[in-house]
Amino acid sequence: MEGHATGTRRSPAQLYALIFGAVLTIAGIIGFFYNSEFTSDKSVRDAVFGILDVNGWHNMVHILTGLLGLVVASSYSSARGYALGFGFVYIIVAVWGFIIGSGDSILSIVPVNTEDNILHLLIGIAGIAAGMATPAVADPTTRSVST
Repeated sequence: MEGHATGTRRSPAQLYALIFGAVLTIAGIIGFFYNSEFTSDKSVRDAVFGILDVNGWHNMVHILTGLLGLVVASSYSSARGYALGFGFVYIIVAVWGFIIGSGDSILSIVPVNTEDNILHLLIGIAGIAAGMATPAVADPTTRSVST
């Protein structure tokens, strides 16, 4: 994939950081239209598009992790670290969500349901895959790309 006029291309980790950074930021913003309450009360949560449980805390997690992805997307090594780290964390969050069960909350503040857990697992797997598909040392044609 060609980058800008410099002829560089983005690594898989940079693409992951850029795509998931944008998607999570937008998802967090959309989530506030469904529920903006910062509470641990299980009765105060709504589902985005009738599928994914959210509250203010869940939306903020999406926005912050999304913005972080957008910030690191232009750096080869930072994007690789983000993809691997974020992938690992999201897999842990998914497993944690499956263990506590649908309709409960992680850390008593971030609501999750089965659909959230599946989505978190897929995001985590994609991150690990993107990070592992990105060599630790950049190829000279795959380096930082200005966005």
